[in-house]
Amino acid sequence: MNIEQDIGHELARLRRVAWRMDALFYIPRTNYSVGLDNLLGLIPVVGDVATAAPSAWIIWRAYKLGATPGALAYMVSNMTVDIVIGSIPIIGDIFDVAYNANIRNYRLLEKNLANTAARARDISRRDLAGPRHLLDAGPRNA
Repeated sequence: MNIEQDIGHELARLRRVAWRMDALFYIPRTNYSVGLDNLLGLIPVVGDVATAAPSAWIIWRAYKLGATPGALAYMVSNMTVDIVIGSIPIIGDIFDVAYNANIRNYRLLEKNLANTAARARDISRRDLAGPRHLLDAGPRNA
């Protein structure tokens, strides 16, 4: 396997976890989904602690894949909001259905890695093009 296949495989794993946590099934006639995060969150305290582990794992894997510090900070804030507000009885359970922090974090990681790869491609193209600016500089003899 090459590095792109490894990253693709890892992203597929993270996607499966994120969607299981936040979108096992959709509520009929709505855009709202219910996942393990929502179901386990119904159990006071224990459920909220149990759902924090997969969320933290997604962020850890994002770090290992090379997500930028800004993206990681945003992912941690998504997880924190999900845990803090999600721990409030009833209101937190309703919030959890609408917020889907794991899916948000997965999409953020995917976009962040794509942007990083695009920047790297642009830089390597400029490097391969060579120092054209040196050819254009300097006096011209007429």
